[in-house]
Amino acid sequence: MSAPASPRPFTYDPPPAGPLPIVHVDDHILVLDKPAGLLTVAGNTPELADCLEARVLARYPGATMIHRLDMDTSGLIVLALNPRAHAHIGKQFEKRLTRKSYIALVWGQMAAAAGRVDQPMKSDWPNRPKQHVDPIDGRPAITDWQVLETGADHTRLRLMPLTGRTHQLRVHMAFLGHPILGDNLYAPEDALAASERLCLHAETLEFRHPDGGEWMSLRSAVPF
Repeated sequence: MSAPASPRPFTYDPPPAGPLPIVHVDDHILVLDKPAGLLTVAGNTPELADCLEARVLARYPGATMIHRLDMDTSGLIVLALNPRAHAHIGKQFEKRLTRKSYIALVWGQMAAAAGRVDQPMKSDWPNRPKQHVDPIDGRPAITDWQVLETGADHTRLRLMPLTGRTHQLRVHMAFLGHPILGDNLYAPEDALAASERLCLHAETLEFRHPDGGEWMSLRSAVPF
Protein backbone atom coordinates (compact mmCIF):
# COMPACT_ATOMS: atom_id res chain seq x y z
CA MET A 1 0.00 0.00 0.00
CA SER A 2 1.23 3.50 -0.74
CA ALA A 3 2.27 6.09 1.81
CA PRO A 4 -0.35 8.17 3.64
CA ALA A 5 -1.98 10.68 1.36
CA SER A 6 -2.08 14.41 1.75
CA PRO A 7 -5.73 15.22 2.37
CA ARG A 8 -7.62 16.71 -0.52
CA PRO A 9 -8.03 20.47 0.02
CA PHE A 10 -11.28 21.05 1.87
CA THR A 11 -13.84 22.93 -0.16
CA TYR A 12 -17.46 22.76 0.89
CA ASP A 13 -19.56 22.21 -2.19
CA PRO A 14 -22.84 20.71 -0.92
CA PRO A 15 -25.26 19.06 -3.33
CA PRO A 16 -27.97 21.40 -4.64
CA ALA A 17 -30.98 21.88 -2.41
CA GLY A 18 -34.16 20.28 -3.70
CA PRO A 19 -37.01 18.24 -2.29
CA LEU A 20 -36.04 16.61 0.99
CA PRO A 21 -35.01 12.97 0.42
CA ILE A 22 -37.75 11.62 2.70
CA VAL A 23 -37.80 7.89 3.38
CA HIS A 24 -40.48 8.04 6.11
CA VAL A 25 -42.41 10.79 7.88
CA ASP A 26 -45.27 10.86 10.37
CA ASP A 27 -46.32 13.05 13.29
CA HIS A 28 -43.31 12.01 15.37
CA ILE A 29 -40.29 11.19 13.22
CA LEU A 30 -38.65 12.08 9.93
CA VAL A 31 -36.23 9.67 8.25
CA LEU A 32 -34.08 11.04 5.43
CA ASP A 33 -31.59 9.65 2.94
CA LYS A 34 -28.72 12.13 3.39
CA PRO A 35 -26.60 12.72 0.29
CA ALA A 36 -22.82 12.57 0.48
CA GLY A 37 -21.12 15.94 0.73
CA LEU A 38 -23.75 17.61 2.93
CA LEU A 39 -23.01 18.52 6.53
CA THR A 40 -25.52 17.15 9.03
CA VAL A 41 -25.35 20.36 11.10
CA ALA A 42 -23.85 23.75 10.29
CA GLY A 43 -20.18 24.52 10.74
CA ASN A 44 -18.89 27.53 12.66
CA THR A 45 -18.41 29.82 9.66
CA PRO A 46 -21.01 31.36 7.30
CA GLU A 47 -19.90 29.32 4.29
CA LEU A 48 -20.74 26.15 6.26
CA ALA A 49 -24.30 27.22 7.07
CA ASP A 50 -25.98 25.04 4.46
CA CYS A 51 -26.61 21.65 6.03
CA LEU A 52 -29.21 18.93 6.38
CA GLU A 53 -30.55 20.43 9.60
CA ALA A 54 -31.09 23.86 8.00
CA ARG A 55 -32.85 22.33 4.99
CA VAL A 56 -35.13 20.30 7.25
CA LEU A 57 -35.99 23.26 9.51
CA ALA A 58 -37.16 25.25 6.50
CA ARG A 59 -39.96 22.70 6.11
CA TYR A 60 -40.27 21.19 9.60
CA PRO A 61 -39.50 24.01 12.07
CA GLY A 62 -39.70 21.79 15.15
CA ALA A 63 -37.39 19.03 13.93
CA THR A 64 -34.34 18.09 16.00
CA MET A 65 -31.26 16.01 15.20
CA ILE A 66 -30.90 12.79 17.22
CA HIS A 67 -27.67 11.49 15.68
CA ARG A 68 -25.31 12.50 12.88
CA LEU A 69 -23.56 11.19 9.81
CA ASP A 70 -20.19 12.44 8.59
CA MET A 71 -20.40 15.01 5.82
CA ASP A 72 -19.02 12.54 3.26
CA THR A 73 -21.20 9.61 4.39
CA SER A 74 -24.56 9.10 2.72
CA GLY A 75 -27.64 7.24 3.93
CA LEU A 76 -30.29 6.99 6.60
CA ILE A 77 -30.69 9.46 9.42
CA VAL A 78 -33.66 9.90 11.76
CA LEU A 79 -34.88 13.22 13.21
CA ALA A 80 -37.50 13.86 15.87
CA LEU A 81 -40.53 16.08 15.27
CA ASN A 82 -41.37 16.57 18.96
CA PRO A 83 -39.48 16.44 22.29
CA ARG A 84 -41.02 13.10 23.35
CA ALA A 85 -39.86 11.41 20.17
CA HIS A 86 -36.38 12.87 20.58
CA ALA A 87 -36.08 11.58 24.15
CA HIS A 88 -37.45 8.15 23.24
CA ILE A 89 -35.17 7.49 20.26
CA GLY A 90 -32.21 9.24 21.84
CA LYS A 91 -32.41 6.79 24.73
CA GLN A 92 -32.43 3.89 22.28
CA PHE A 93 -29.20 5.18 20.73
CA GLU A 94 -27.70 5.73 24.18
CA LYS A 95 -28.54 2.18 25.32
CA ARG A 96 -27.45 0.66 21.96
CA LEU A 97 -30.93 -0.64 21.23
CA THR A 98 -30.94 0.64 17.66
CA ARG A 99 -29.50 -1.43 14.81
CA LYS A 100 -27.49 0.10 11.99
CA SER A 101 -25.58 -1.32 9.08
CA TYR A 102 -23.41 0.38 6.50
CA ILE A 103 -22.05 -0.65 3.13
CA ALA A 104 -18.44 0.22 2.37
CA LEU A 105 -15.91 -0.38 -0.36
CA VAL A 106 -12.50 -0.95 1.21
CA TRP A 107 -9.03 -1.27 -0.27
CA GLY A 108 -7.65 -4.75 -0.82
CA GLN A 109 -9.04 -8.20 -0.10
CA MET A 110 -10.02 -9.37 3.37
CA ALA A 111 -8.32 -12.49 4.75
CA ALA A 112 -11.58 -13.82 6.26
CA ALA A 113 -15.28 -13.75 5.43
CA ALA A 114 -16.27 -11.87 8.58
CA GLY A 115 -14.77 -10.48 11.75
CA ARG A 116 -14.88 -7.98 14.58
CA VAL A 117 -12.72 -4.95 15.34
CA ASP A 118 -12.60 -4.25 19.08
CA GLN A 119 -10.25 -1.28 19.35
CA PRO A 120 -10.80 1.69 21.70
CA MET A 121 -10.64 5.13 20.12
CA LYS A 122 -10.03 8.74 21.05
CA SER A 123 -9.56 12.07 19.36
CA ASP A 124 -6.19 12.70 17.71
CA TRP A 125 -5.97 16.25 19.06
CA PRO A 126 -2.83 17.39 17.19
CA ASN A 127 -4.46 16.27 13.92
CA ARG A 128 -8.09 17.23 14.45
CA PRO A 129 -10.68 16.24 13.26
CA LYS A 130 -8.94 12.86 13.00
CA GLN A 131 -9.54 10.09 15.53
CA HIS A 132 -7.23 7.18 16.27
CA VAL A 133 -7.01 3.84 18.04
CA ASP A 134 -5.77 4.17 21.62
CA PRO A 135 -5.83 0.91 23.63
CA ILE A 136 -4.96 2.72 26.87
CA ASP A 137 -6.99 5.93 26.95
CA GLY A 138 -9.55 5.30 24.19
CA ARG A 139 -13.27 4.76 24.68
CA PRO A 140 -14.70 1.33 23.74
CA ALA A 141 -15.35 0.97 20.00
CA ILE A 142 -16.57 -2.23 18.35
CA THR A 143 -17.37 -2.92 14.69
CA ASP A 144 -18.52 -6.18 13.13
CA TRP A 145 -17.84 -6.69 9.42
CA GLN A 146 -18.93 -9.14 6.74
CA VAL A 147 -17.63 -9.59 3.19
CA LEU A 148 -20.31 -9.19 0.52
CA GLU A 149 -18.17 -9.20 -2.64
CA THR A 150 -14.47 -9.34 -3.44
CA GLY A 151 -12.97 -7.51 -6.42
CA ALA A 152 -9.47 -7.36 -7.86
CA ASP A 153 -8.30 -4.54 -5.59
CA HIS A 154 -11.22 -3.78 -3.28
CA THR A 155 -13.89 -5.51 -1.17
CA ARG A 156 -17.54 -4.67 -0.55
CA LEU A 157 -18.36 -5.01 3.15
CA ARG A 158 -21.35 -4.74 5.42
CA LEU A 159 -20.28 -2.90 8.56
CA MET A 160 -22.26 -3.12 11.79
CA PRO A 161 -21.11 -0.70 14.51
CA LEU A 162 -21.94 -1.78 18.04
CA THR A 163 -20.77 1.59 19.37
CA GLY A 164 -21.00 5.06 17.88
CA ARG A 165 -17.63 6.77 18.06
CA THR A 166 -16.75 9.60 15.69
CA HIS A 167 -15.25 8.18 12.46
CA GLN A 168 -15.42 4.71 14.00
CA LEU A 169 -15.91 2.74 10.79
CA ARG A 170 -13.28 4.73 8.93
CA VAL A 171 -10.68 4.35 11.68
CA HIS A 172 -11.39 0.66 12.25
CA MET A 173 -11.11 -0.23 8.58
CA ALA A 174 -7.86 1.72 8.28
CA PHE A 175 -6.61 -0.07 11.41
CA LEU A 176 -7.19 -3.40 9.65
CA GLY A 177 -5.15 -2.18 6.69
CA HIS A 178 -8.24 -1.89 4.49
CA PRO A 179 -9.17 1.83 4.43
CA ILE A 180 -12.43 2.92 2.87
CA LEU A 181 -12.05 4.06 -0.73
CA GLY A 182 -12.03 7.84 -1.13
CA ASP A 183 -11.39 8.49 2.58
CA ASN A 184 -9.80 11.92 2.74
CA LEU A 185 -8.55 11.47 6.32
CA TYR A 186 -7.47 7.87 6.73
CA ALA A 187 -6.73 6.38 3.29
CA PRO A 188 -3.27 6.23 1.69
CA GLU A 189 -2.81 7.62 -1.81
CA ASP A 190 -3.98 4.61 -3.82
CA ALA A 191 -7.16 4.05 -1.78
CA LEU A 192 -7.93 7.77 -1.75
CA ALA A 193 -7.56 8.02 -5.52
CA ALA A 194 -9.79 4.98 -6.09
CA SER A 195 -13.00 6.99 -5.61
CA GLU A 196 -14.11 10.61 -5.85
CA ARG A 197 -16.37 10.10 -2.83
CA LEU A 198 -16.10 8.31 0.50
CA CYS A 199 -17.55 4.87 -0.22
CA LEU A 200 -19.54 4.60 2.99
CA HIS A 201 -23.34 4.47 3.08
CA ALA A 202 -25.77 4.01 5.99
CA GLU A 203 -27.95 1.36 4.36
CA THR A 204 -30.25 0.15 7.16
CA LEU A 205 -31.61 1.67 10.35
CA GLU A 206 -33.85 -0.08 12.88
CA PHE A 207 -35.43 1.29 16.05
CA ARG A 208 -38.70 1.31 17.98
CA HIS A 209 -41.21 3.99 17.04
CA PRO A 210 -41.68 6.50 19.87
CA ASP A 211 -45.46 6.24 19.63
CA GLY A 212 -46.47 2.66 20.37
CA GLY A 213 -43.10 0.94 20.13
CA GLU A 214 -43.51 -0.58 16.65
CA TRP A 215 -40.21 -1.90 15.29
CA MET A 216 -39.17 0.26 12.34
CA SER A 217 -36.88 -1.27 9.70
CA LEU A 218 -35.73 1.18 7.03
CA ARG A 219 -33.42 0.73 4.05
CA SER A 220 -31.70 3.02 1.54
CA ALA A 221 -30.34 2.03 -1.87
CA VAL A 222 -26.53 2.06 -2.00
CA PRO A 223 -25.30 4.66 -4.53
CA PHE A 224 -21.96 2.99 -5.34
